[in-house]
Amino acid sequence: MNRLNLDRRTQIVSALVEGNSIRSTERMTGVHRDTIMRLLVEVGTGCADLMDEKMRELPCRRVQVDEIWSYVGKKQRQVKPEDDKARVGDQWTFVAIDAETKLVPAYRVGKRTWTDATIFMKDLSMRMASRVQLSTDGLAAYADAVERAFGADVDYGQEVKFYEADPISPGRYSPPHVVNLERTAIAGDPDPAHISTSIIERQNLTMRMSMRRFTRLTNGFSKKIENMKAAVSLHFCHYNFVRMHKTLRMTPAMAARVEPSLWTVQELVERTSR
Repeated sequence: MNRLNLDRRTQIVSALVEGNSIRSTERMTGVHRDTIMRLLVEVGTGCADLMDEKMRELPCRRVQVDEIWSYVGKKQRQVKPEDDKARVGDQWTFVAIDAETKLVPAYRVGKRTWTDATIFMKDLSMRMASRVQLSTDGLAAYADAVERAFGADVDYGQEVKFYEADPISPGRYSPPHVVNLERTAIAGDPDPAHISTSIIERQNLTMRMSMRRFTRLTNGFSKKIENMKAAVSLHFCHYNFVRMHKTLRMTPAMAARVEPSLWTVQELVERTSR
């Protein structure tokens, strides 16, 4: 990689975390897209290591979990028998968020399978300092994954939302209205008032706004799974340590007492790139 100085690297990463595509960042900064992509992978890999180090013994009490769809290389219907199915097609990002501090303690990019759900839940459980109340949607893999990861040491409930039929009108891309929801206690003694996935669903919107490759109805998709994972790691590291949360008036990492102060993008780049 052409070695960029710290100011240039900071400029590029600042553009990426604000939702700019690789090519728009190339036009804004004058740096070739291949160099930008290599920097993204380098910083994203560093962010993954940093998150793994920092997200330990967390004081979370109410955690919400959801998964968000994207794809790599091609959409699932275009995947051919000779393709490496683990690396192309539909990819799902499992995300957990603390409802109180808005911290994202764990995430995983993979397939929407029992295996990936279980690996994700085990990773999440290892980062908690004490018993938590956990909320998910009704994905079938979650119940067994939570039991294997947390055992009896969790208060777990599911919220399942029911939506109106898709409208057949010019506004068909508008989100459907929720017409009913069911909250069910699955394990332990969860507080029914806090069985919810609303906050994690709002985080899904933040992801789609902050990463071009997650934006629907565009051609801004990841070409390689490594690029997808790097972009997700960069997003969550920036979200936790750099981005000021409007409601909290501090970063999630500060609210959860993971870090005592606000980071700058430059500090993030310094800590995660060589």
